[in-house]
Amino acid sequence: MSNEKYPGPLVVEGKLSDAERLKKQSNYLRGSIASDLNDGLTGGFNGDNFLLIRFHGMYQQDDRDIRAERAEQKLEPRHAMMLRCRLPGGIITPAQWLAIDKFAADNTLYGSIRLTNRQTFQFHGILKGNVKPAHQMLHEVGLDALATANDVNRNVLCTSNPVESVLHQEAYEWAKKLSEHLLPRTRAYAEIWLDKEKVATTDQEPILGETYLPRKFKTTVVVPPHNDVDLHANDMNFVAIAENGRLVGFNLLVGGGLSIEHGNKATYARTASEFGFIPLDKTLAVAEAVVTTQRDWGNRTDRKNAKTKYTLERVGPEVFKAEVERRAGVTFAPTRPYEFTTRGDRFGWVKGIDNQWHLTLFIENGRLLDYPGRALKTGMAEIARVHRGDFRLTANQNLIVAGVAEADKAQIEQLAVSHGLMENVSHQRENSMACVSFPTCPLAMAEAERFLPQFVNRLEELMSAHGVGDEHIVLRVTGCPNGCGRALLAEVGLVGKAPGRYNLHLGGNRIGTRIPRMFRENITEDEIIATLDELVGRWAQERQPEEGFGDFTIRSGVVAPVLDPARDFWQ
Repeated sequence: MSNEKYPGPLVVEGKLSDAERLKKQSNYLRGSIASDLNDGLTGGFNGDNFLLIRFHGMYQQDDRDIRAERAEQKLEPRHAMMLRCRLPGGIITPAQWLAIDKFAADNTLYGSIRLTNRQTFQFHGILKGNVKPAHQMLHEVGLDALATANDVNRNVLCTSNPVESVLHQEAYEWAKKLSEHLLPRTRAYAEIWLDKEKVATTDQEPILGETYLPRKFKTTVVVPPHNDVDLHANDMNFVAIAENGRLVGFNLLVGGGLSIEHGNKATYARTASEFGFIPLDKTLAVAEAVVTTQRDWGNRTDRKNAKTKYTLERVGPEVFKAEVERRAGVTFAPTRPYEFTTRGDRFGWVKGIDNQWHLTLFIENGRLLDYPGRALKTGMAEIARVHRGDFRLTANQNLIVAGVAEADKAQIEQLAVSHGLMENVSHQRENSMACVSFPTCPLAMAEAERFLPQFVNRLEELMSAHGVGDEHIVLRVTGCPNGCGRALLAEVGLVGKAPGRYNLHLGGNRIGTRIPRMFRENITEDEIIATLDELVGRWAQERQPEEGFGDFTIRSGVVAPVLDPARDFWQ
């Protein structure tokens, strides 16, 4: 189907990818997962189930540090699952936290809780026999892992704003509504993991369709001026517009995304396009229209070009926007004014307009585990036992102890300090982030989480040497080009290419609204440090007042800005 007024075909014709066959034959995501759970011959899942379990919030992984050793012993890899919780807006109660803390300690290989930049937590190292108990534990405390991976709308992010409590609460409620509205309707999750009886009626997926979406889909609710969710990394974004401190509607931006493939110039990072303003009562209809348009028009022949950003580039943003208006029965009003001034989290204590206190804790790489002299995981459990508010996980892998009364503040702080959760951390470390990568991620090409701490040490040393030790550069490291560490919205982005080697991207900005350009390819850590040593030295000497490092690299001509990603991302 096409029309001469469109830049490209609305639907890409051709042989469907095998993922489409898999979804169509899955019986609405059931496959043979239930019987596979009883297969004791392997610690993993077989055939299509290896991918189908992702719709249920899990990835099959193995410990790559011991893969070669096990192969020499003629053993299969030590398969274990990573399970990611659905937690719209990142809010979790202390009781829920204690349940996941206990499960991590008793039923995972690594014993840790990993906070993710999808504003949720995940377990690593769940053996096959503990997978069903994991889902049942979540259910018992009012949580689930449905639709946190694969070709569905994933965990909905919401700005973690602990100060403007009324506005934040309204935005959070919409994040929850969007998450619920766009969930899969199949009962497969309840039948397989929660032992619910199969209902005789036919499954229907009125929004996602029988074969679900062409590719993963990500949604955010953003409260300016804090772009702490990195909206331009996401397919669909609702920017909160307030009047007199109350939410009146949203600006909609569509088509952001960061995932690329090394050497594939048909892939690129893209910022989201402005569609316009909608009133609150049109929010769910518009969200559904965006999702169904991408469902029907997204590329199902090539998964590398299946995300919403490629659909917009193929058919044109105005064509996509017009179709959303038609399906939702709305007309977008002009975009309301808004601006972003910050992206990172605000650490330490802040007081909200409701006179409650909120403590933001820096969790390096989001990894909560007990280390010598720093019992981080135990400390969070101790706080959970006495805290009467809630916890808010941030999209920067940190944690907010929210809603603390004045009388409880001293006790919470004492627990945080004594367990190493409140330490003096540099601005640079606070603004650095990495994905998990080795040893568990099967896609990892280079280290990220284990690489970041010592790399930040080296970056801090050179910044201090140039007299800018109190400044920061937004630094992101991702172990492969799939974008989980959001390196392609950083001032300095490192994208893993091979063990010990990265592509260096420069030129993003502090507020996360510009894609950085690749500056050097396939270089070592020492080469990266040498490059940054020279450039940070120039920044320290030549910058304009309040000019960030990324803005300096653009103004000074170190790199050219990426103005049209589809055409100049790789130039």
